[in-house]
Amino acid sequence: MHSDIYLTPLRAFADNYIWVVHRDACAVVVDPGDARPVMQFLRDKQLQLSAILTTHHHADHTGGNLALLAHYSVPVYGPASENIPGITRPLHDGEVVSLPELGLDFNVLDVPGHTAGHIAYYGTGSLLCGDTLFAAGCGRLFEGTPAQMAASLARLAQLPDDTAVYCAHEYTLANIAFALSVDGNNPALIERARIERDKRAADLPTLPSSIGLEKATNPFLRCYTTALREAAESWAGKSLADDVAVFAALREMKNGFRG
Repeated sequence: MHSDIYLTPLRAFADNYIWVVHRDACAVVVDPGDARPVMQFLRDKQLQLSAILTTHHHADHTGGNLALLAHYSVPVYGPASENIPGITRPLHDGEVVSLPELGLDFNVLDVPGHTAGHIAYYGTGSLLCGDTLFAAGCGRLFEGTPAQMAASLARLAQLPDDTAVYCAHEYTLANIAFALSVDGNNPALIERARIERDKRAADLPTLPSSIGLEKATNPFLRCYTTALREAAESWAGKSLADDVAVFAALREMKNGFRG
């Protein structure tokens, strides 16, 4: 991001982050599940809301849209194939969201898996990815298939390594605990675990991450490695045909993990 553009995480519910992108007196809010912390932040910082960006339809990402629209007449962007409260700008893969108030453009990326129509926003070296890619993890497959999610994650992994990753939940330590259980000899992961634990001990967000860091430490981006294949096959009790089958096994392992 430009040096005068800020991305501020607002905490909501148990572990959500609502990201506010702001520059000078203008702000755009991403996935406002709850309007109250957004309204408070806008008042405290004397910011004017310019737009709402939505990645997918789940209520903890959209529940504040209508309350915000009661106070601000702004466009609401979101995936065209999902039911987004208040949506005025339905988006498709490859479109560009122009936010002239912030001097920003975001490319729209289809990343189905967590939900069928999930999208991400990528621009100026930053990725707003909702619940698709997490720090050291990925979203649960509520509507998509393992092949869809694996393809979505592979697409995000192709972004430049220095891309800042802004996801929507503080799941990092739980994700790292699982990652260590299947990739425990990974020195980059061991080092990351130490760093992220220190951040959380100081009540600091673990985000943003980066694409490079995720490629080095996130098991769901490392299904091609021998260590992850062996862990998945040991759990499955059989050989697995390809990286998508390894991904599917790892995702099922994570669903039941209680580390």
